[in-house]
Amino acid sequence: MSPEPVGIDNRPPSIAVDFLERIRATPEREAYRHPVPVGDGDREEWRSLTWGQAGDRAKAIAAGLVVLGVEPEDRVAIVAETRLEWVLADLGIMCAGAATTTVYPTTNADEATFILADSGSVVAFAADDAQLAKLSGERAALGAVRKVIVFDHATDRDADDWVITLAELEGLGRARLDKEPDLIETRVAAITRDQLATLIYTSGTTGRPKGVRLAHDTWAYQAAAQVAMGLTDTDELQYLWLPLAHCYGKVMMSGQIRIGYPTAIDGRIPKLITNLPIVRPTFMAAAPRVFEKVYNSVQVRMRAEGGLKYKIFRWAIGVGREMSRTRQAGRTPSALLNAEYRLADRLVFAKLRDLFGGRLKGCISGSVALSSDVAEFFDAIGIPILEAYGLTEASAGSSVNRYDAHRIGTVGLVLPGSELRIAEDGELLVRGPAVMQGYHNNPEATAEVLTEDGWLHTGDIAVIEDGFLRITDRKKDLIKTSGGKYVAPSEIEGRFKGICPYVGNILVHGESRNFCSALITLDPDAIRGWAAEQPALRDKSYEELAGSAEARALISDCLDELNAGLQRWQTVKKFAILPRDLSVEHGELTPSLKVKRRAVEQQYAELLEDMYKGTLVT
Repeated sequence: MSPEPVGIDNRPPSIAVDFLERIRATPEREAYRHPVPVGDGDREEWRSLTWGQAGDRAKAIAAGLVVLGVEPEDRVAIVAETRLEWVLADLGIMCAGAATTTVYPTTNADEATFILADSGSVVAFAADDAQLAKLSGERAALGAVRKVIVFDHATDRDADDWVITLAELEGLGRARLDKEPDLIETRVAAITRDQLATLIYTSGTTGRPKGVRLAHDTWAYQAAAQVAMGLTDTDELQYLWLPLAHCYGKVMMSGQIRIGYPTAIDGRIPKLITNLPIVRPTFMAAAPRVFEKVYNSVQVRMRAEGGLKYKIFRWAIGVGREMSRTRQAGRTPSALLNAEYRLADRLVFAKLRDLFGGRLKGCISGSVALSSDVAEFFDAIGIPILEAYGLTEASAGSSVNRYDAHRIGTVGLVLPGSELRIAEDGELLVRGPAVMQGYHNNPEATAEVLTEDGWLHTGDIAVIEDGFLRITDRKKDLIKTSGGKYVAPSEIEGRFKGICPYVGNILVHGESRNFCSALITLDPDAIRGWAAEQPALRDKSYEELAGSAEARALISDCLDELNAGLQRWQTVKKFAILPRDLSVEHGELTPSLKVKRRAVEQQYAELLEDMYKGTLVT
């Protein structure tokens, strides 16, 4: 049963208020589910915390921070992967009236030091000894940080007690609460709407990241908007793997607290496919790369099956796509199509849904554009992917498709309470409670993107069609060829991912060039599956496969199919397959799996130049 809708205008001043109310309203209901190692080896089991138990721990953390001298709006950093302790620490910071500074666990020591120093963080949570070492090595440069709290701590404590464990912090907090039981309620009641709640540093491609200041009202608004849209209710089970250092993950946390459904938390992406049939969620949010990998895996596996199974699979997907297009067009399916779809569902689609646990009713996709072919495939099998749009500067949520208002290829309708506008040059502008206060310690950068009347310049080129928002490209990423033609690389890249199940990433290049080229990586799992069916390639490494004539011919055929649907100046004339996939660790992807276009172009500048040497291709 869904909660009574909360009006956007009468929302509480903070998620902390919602959290305390959730504890009071449903203390015995499940709040969080998380994996715990059992015995020796790799065996794990999932355990749960009720809202009451989560509240007890979060309040103890909040009170512990008060004991450490943390005041309202003081910044407290979290340097950790997505896990239960991240959520509890963030809730504790929020209930103390402080502000969370988020740091990705993959951030190197130099940049982590910059973020903690620039934010003025006074305390930091660290996941483990590896993250602690990152901070300890730069301790002299950390400025105001006076204590580090470690989730998993195996080594001896520093002699000066700079480091304590999470359990010790909670112990300090419980002792304080024994003396002052209303401490946290008093702190939460004092939080104002415009008080700083979160400081998220954008992962830029050049220069130092900018700290985005998001107020408590931002998250209260995002939660109220989710309730108003009715996408979820208290009977859901969310699977949360998103980086909680990113605003996308924070949005999903906020809505969960207001609505009250449980969330299974595990940020280990390699465990995703293993966990889904165990957890059996009803929905999850993800970046497009996750859906692309599943799509590629299914396509390659079914091709390898061959024979009658592959014919049935192709027939079923054809039926599913026809059903999807019929629904998208607002038409009523014929009796024959309904009958065919029921058969396809029984023979194929139900088995595919079992890969996700069999209960997944839909997913939300954000961060970058999702290929329409991939979106249509999931819609065909009965798992609609609702594309959404947002950016850190607008707290991740500005528009989203709905189950009852879903248009593939768009990022949906504006969130209730927000406004969208298209500028004369095609740039999308956003205004509303979701928009940031500005960049921390950077008024010049703030003035470049925020107008005096509250409109945020997103840097994205977009159109609005019947209320549905369609992003066509990044303003700065539009390519202008030497012939004066404009090319939207993300549109071409998205099409290619729908055509080629073997691609990992693709970057289309062509600024001031006389034709477009592409840097391509292979999907490691998909290409190994393909190679396993060919005796001469079966034992080859990824790098050997990437350099093989067979893989080049495979990708070339897919590019021919892509080019057949493009204008002449958009077509990819030359390409190179890179010797490894792009990664966060090598600085080519952001932690939310966006390609750092400029970084990749710089790294492979020589390879790109070679594709244009001595050619007059037009």
